[in-house]
Amino acid sequence: MSSALSDLCRYPIVQAPMAGGASCPQLAAAVSDAGGLGFLAAGYKTADGMYQEVKQIRGLTGQPFGVNLFMPQPNTADPAAVGVYRQQLAGEAAWYETPLGDPDSGRDDGYEAKLAILLDDPVPVVSFTFGCPTRDVLDSFAKAGTFTVVTVTTPEEAQAAQWAGADAVCVQGIEAGGHQGTHRDDPAADGSGIGLLSLIGLVRETVQLPVIAAGGLMRGSQIAAVLAAGASAAQLGTAFLVCPESGANVLHKQAMTNPLFVRTELTRAFSGRPARGLVNRFMREHGPYAPAAYPQVHHLTSSLRKAAAKAGDPQGMALWAGQGHRMARELPAGQLVEVLAAELDSARAALALGGA
Repeated sequence: MSSALSDLCRYPIVQAPMAGGASCPQLAAAVSDAGGLGFLAAGYKTADGMYQEVKQIRGLTGQPFGVNLFMPQPNTADPAAVGVYRQQLAGEAAWYETPLGDPDSGRDDGYEAKLAILLDDPVPVVSFTFGCPTRDVLDSFAKAGTFTVVTVTTPEEAQAAQWAGADAVCVQGIEAGGHQGTHRDDPAADGSGIGLLSLIGLVRETVQLPVIAAGGLMRGSQIAAVLAAGASAAQLGTAFLVCPESGANVLHKQAMTNPLFVRTELTRAFSGRPARGLVNRFMREHGPYAPAAYPQVHHLTSSLRKAAAKAGDPQGMALWAGQGHRMARELPAGQLVEVLAAELDSARAALALGGA
């Protein structure tokens, strides 16, 4: 692990920032206390909501933690396509007895206000998804003593992050659950993402930054594999989603190992951006017709997803999950960190014996 990362956590284990409620202060604090690096997800929260969570986690742990921000999105959506999708979802609104959301609720996710708070009262780590901040922003965080990470899905995006002054890149393979953190949403590239091990190698040959590897990782042996491939640390989301401290809906947690949900797919059905989740009715019926329109589609379907959860219907929820979801273990977060660390040690010992 790079010296800067090793200063932040005892083990090379990062809990992924999962927007939507899973990455709450209780989960992040438990991970950090156990020797990993816990993360809060500021995405979809107000600036004050993020600030309150930062205050809360500081009251729960004295260990380093991170905060993840969503980059503002360009207005490239076709309003007519969004309108057609709205009409297609009318039956869902009637079924769940809830109005559809306003697709024009905002594209910047309160980015500037969140930056101001995090620069005024710095946290140990800030990461960025859906793009790369300007050099001025990253320089400001460097002066504040904050370690910065940019999520990337290609070597070119990693190069942009290095040029802008990021301290590290989170390399996200196609196996990852939730949204693909591509810097530009190109429908022509749907399904063409790179697998994690190949992507680590490509990025390592392109930039000189420390790599945090993300995508389908559920076991310590897999962490050993990505470290052997050149990563400095591993980021796990789905593995922590089922922990009791996670703020994910109980139906979402149960679905991870429910034999009813046998596979994952990338879909635009819920947000208008490619995201990996368990295949359910909503994804099957609406995924093929969802436009490339983020965050408009996210705002449009938000009320439907909440109503489905309230009705106890996982078939209408966004069940984000990585490809390794069937390997989820319902352990307390701190215990899971310890188990992963022990598995990592065992895998490293086996590799050392094999090479002897």
